[in-house]
Amino acid sequence: MKNKKILLLTPFFSPNVGGVETHFDDLCEYLCKKNHKVFVITYQPLTTKTSGKKLEKRENIEIHRIKWFGYNWFNKLESYPILEWLYLSPGIFIHSFLFLLKNRKRIDVIHTQGYIASLVGKILALFFKVRTVASIHTVYDLDKKPLLGKIFSWILGSFDKILVVSEGARRELLPYGLDQKKIEIFTYWANQDKFRPLDKEMCKKKVGWQNKFVVLFVGRLIKIKGAHVLIEAAKKINKDINFAFIVTGTRKDFLEIVGQRKLEANIIYVGKVDYSILNLYYTAADILAVPSQYNEGFARVNLEAMLCGTPVIASNKGCLPEIINSKVGELVDPPTADEFAKRINYWHANYEKLRELSNNCQGYARKRFSEDNAKLIEKSYQENEKEKGRYFDNESKIDYGERDKNF
Repeated sequence: MKNKKILLLTPFFSPNVGGVETHFDDLCEYLCKKNHKVFVITYQPLTTKTSGKKLEKRENIEIHRIKWFGYNWFNKLESYPILEWLYLSPGIFIHSFLFLLKNRKRIDVIHTQGYIASLVGKILALFFKVRTVASIHTVYDLDKKPLLGKIFSWILGSFDKILVVSEGARRELLPYGLDQKKIEIFTYWANQDKFRPLDKEMCKKKVGWQNKFVVLFVGRLIKIKGAHVLIEAAKKINKDINFAFIVTGTRKDFLEIVGQRKLEANIIYVGKVDYSILNLYYTAADILAVPSQYNEGFARVNLEAMLCGTPVIASNKGCLPEIINSKVGELVDPPTADEFAKRINYWHANYEKLRELSNNCQGYARKRFSEDNAKLIEKSYQENEKEKGRYFDNESKIDYGERDKNF
């Protein structure tokens, strides 16, 4: 493929912390390695108390970070898409427009991330005739929000390619008249040299969990991620089972979000962990719990944990049924504290069966979540690519083909 010059638009980028931000790091690393030139226009962190360079230049990448107001407003406005657009669109639009006025001949593709950036990309495409690709990382329950579905369809209708992160995200767009040939499913990946099984007892010792059975939670400290559900489960469960929480925010924030004045004896508040050592915690844990209370778009913690050989117990919501099966974990429905407590108790009491899941995890994850997944995104930048679906059967369900046949 001819090397491309890509303008990537996103409200969120490192050093803001989150699964999507980690995906962007992975994507940029892949594209730069393939000698594409990437220009990123984003905001300074909006949900993480840190900051990055206003202009950061590395080999094959240039990152422009806009100082913006409203720390943590995004989480507060997440249920109000129109208000989110009004809040987050202006800065990216103004800076992107000015950037393209100066660099219009340097850009081959505008790649937008999420609907806010895609609205900006749609407007920019009216002025600058370049290929446009949109990535959607969230499930919005559009069957319950038809007006929002029509707005999303209007935004995405003019894009050359629409990449969605799950079959659920693809399926909810179909009733709104978008060209199905434009829509493809892409899948996150992770560094498999970094995320791999290590000696579990060694890792437990390093993180201070010796001789403990640990259920791990990794995620943003917001209600929809379900940390409070696990806190409630901890009250109902065998007290030999410990719950560890790797979260953003302070211990005080954690107590507030889970509605506790003090923590149960079997609760381990870890707080923030540098991404470079997160694999130690995944390996030291016996189970990763993902008690999401909303339809997850993808949740990359699942793939990272499984690559480290750790089974996943997750809510039966959103993309999670597409990621987890009975060979590597379990889906909980309904995702309540009682149900999570029941299933965690079961796996604690049946540790040999849990070890079987653990033994399956890495092989399953290495096949499904390798850097090869980036190739679909890279191909979407090609001007004259053939528009192919991604192996859909007659019922429009995803078929991962040979790579999953042993699982």
